[in-house]
Amino acid sequence: MSSPTASRAIHVASWNIHKGIGTDRRRDLARTSRVIAEISPDLMALQEADHRFGTRAGLLDLDHLHDLTGMSLLPTGRAGPSHGWHGNLILARKARLIDLHPLSLPGLEPRGALITDLEINGHPLRLVAAHLGLLRMSRRAQARAILDRLSRLSPLPTLLMGDLNEWRGGPGSPLALLARHFTLSDPVPSFPTRLPLLALDRMMAGHGGALSDVAAHDTALARRASDHLPLTARLHLPGVAP
Repeated sequence: MSSPTASRAIHVASWNIHKGIGTDRRRDLARTSRVIAEISPDLMALQEADHRFGTRAGLLDLDHLHDLTGMSLLPTGRAGPSHGWHGNLILARKARLIDLHPLSLPGLEPRGALITDLEINGHPLRLVAAHLGLLRMSRRAQARAILDRLSRLSPLPTLLMGDLNEWRGGPGSPLALLARHFTLSDPVPSFPTRLPLLALDRMMAGHGGALSDVAAHDTALARRASDHLPLTARLHLPGVAP
């Protein structure tokens, strides 16, 4: 039996929505929202949720998404029409924002990590939503930048998830850098959706957080909606029941 203060594990998800463009080459954000509704997580990180150029305006109909899923956009601290921070955003159900630490990442292309402290199910959590670059040298520098920022913050149970664009391990891998501070979940192939072979999308937890049941959300709709499959998992925090 759970203790009176414990609550259920948190259902989390991460997805590169590819700006709403599916494998049929159509941009269909209503379809994107339906996949999110299929998953129905408590907490979700999205990548490529804004236009890449121009005003970088957000792509999702947030009111429709809230009506469909009950999830709301957590603030990023960024002014203007963008939903996210360099295309990264966080959707949550029944979460309270505590603090923001948005981070522009080094590299040849604009990339970012949205570091957000929140309270969910009555428990504190630091979520790092990230999208790393296409060049391995950039990814290593970006992983180091994330770890450096985290080292300057007071410790909290932490979850990092996003499209890390990395499937290789070894001493020179950004994953090896991150593994010094996080427990990496087993790799789950998520790209490309037609025949998932590469584990580009990853989740990892640290400072008392733990993940279980990490899996790709592999449905007919998800396979059409983006070139990446969403990842889902259960997040266990100190004092949160299985």
